[in-house]
Amino acid sequence: MRRSFYLGLVAVALVAAGSVLLALIVRSSELDHFHTQQRDAAQRSAEQAETMAELSVGELATAAAFFQAEDDLTRDEFEAIGESLLRRGALTATAYLEEVDDPERDDYEQRNGFPITQLGLGGPRPADRRPVYYPVTFAVAEEQRKTPAGYDVASDPRRGRYLALARDRGRPAATEVMPLLVGGAGINVYRPIYRDGAPLSTVAERRAALIGFAAGAFRVNDLAAAAISNLPDDAEVQLRSGEEVVVGPEGSLDDAARAPITIADRTWVLVVRDPSRPPIGLPLLIAVFGLSLAALLGALVLIWSRNERMRELQREASQDPLTGLKNRRRFEEDLRREVARSRRDGSTGALMTLDLDNFKQVNDTLGHPVGDRVIEEIAGVLGGRTRESDVLARIGGDEFAIVLPNCDSEEAHRVGETIAGAVRDHVPQPAQVPRITVSVGIAMFGAGIATEIDSLIAEADAAMYAAKANGRDGVRLAGWLGGPREED
Repeated sequence: MRRSFYLGLVAVALVAAGSVLLALIVRSSELDHFHTQQRDAAQRSAEQAETMAELSVGELATAAAFFQAEDDLTRDEFEAIGESLLRRGALTATAYLEEVDDPERDDYEQRNGFPITQLGLGGPRPADRRPVYYPVTFAVAEEQRKTPAGYDVASDPRRGRYLALARDRGRPAATEVMPLLVGGAGINVYRPIYRDGAPLSTVAERRAALIGFAAGAFRVNDLAAAAISNLPDDAEVQLRSGEEVVVGPEGSLDDAARAPITIADRTWVLVVRDPSRPPIGLPLLIAVFGLSLAALLGALVLIWSRNERMRELQREASQDPLTGLKNRRRFEEDLRREVARSRRDGSTGALMTLDLDNFKQVNDTLGHPVGDRVIEEIAGVLGGRTRESDVLARIGGDEFAIVLPNCDSEEAHRVGETIAGAVRDHVPQPAQVPRITVSVGIAMFGAGIATEIDSLIAEADAAMYAAKANGRDGVRLAGWLGGPREED
């Protein structure tokens, strides 16, 4: 019973642990699927923004090619090229600025109504000229009566160094996020334009061949809008440059996906967090169901264990611990039941008491452990000579009793002789144990016999003692109405 109880507890523990493990596996699978989808969404969004940027940077190359192919453009040629670029989306505005020589400076200023230095054309007076000049960025006035603002990019250390970087590397250079001249924060991209056919293998050659730049600008808000256009409305998005958040909420977005966005030679990181994480409902349901099932099984195991313990106590209360036969209390209960049944149905039965002869000598000379082993062997011999319907019990140290239902006196005597012969023929172990014999007393009960239980047992005992007095190893049958008598 104890082993079954522990096996039940192990089963309960396995059910509980299995349900929790299954819940964790389901939860992990859901989160893996969610993170995969989130990564894919972030990657698609980054690629979409990157594609838009690459298209614009590519259009800068187209613009640069026009200028590289034509060293000198007339106003009419520029307008034709400018309209083409505007239609293609490479530029949002074009302007044609005439080259002005110093002698014509004052006349130009008078004719146009503003100083040339505001446009950056020609720069300072000749005495203050720099060895290298870069183009001027213009913010075109929305109204014609307002003066367009010119900005000398080279004088801005934040932008000027990217011009030099693009010139020396020979490929587009993207700035960090900074305020744009036309308003808002954004990224400038400068693409160098070299003299057509000039050698460009070294930095020195590229510097000597430089004739200008094609420049473009991206507002970070427009870039972020292009990235999130296919994301859920409630998705949280950041555009980060290193550890700096350029667009989006401040701080770190936990459990978010990241994807790079590369523009020209600079890479930004798009961070996406989808708040629609899978709910914990299904894994929790699995865990609760498994734990509930484990609790139910645990309760059943405890109830079963209690019932088994009660049955075990009942068996111990009615069973001889050495031989496993019925003890004296259970034997008397069964005897009463058989006597009552015999009186009801008019049948007869026999009570047989048996006592081992000279058994005390075995205990005294060989010890009680050997004696207990002999008792167990004799119990086995008696069990092999009785029917399933018979009642076999050990009622004392070396004393046994057998109830034979539906049995007359002659049949009871034959059974007694058979049992005595079987005990006599049994060879006990170990070898130093002498041969064991048994004295048997028989008393009849049933229809027409008014003997009470105590008197019945006393008659059988008297017959058994008579057999001992007559030399042991024998069978005696008690008289029907009184004292014991010997049956031949």
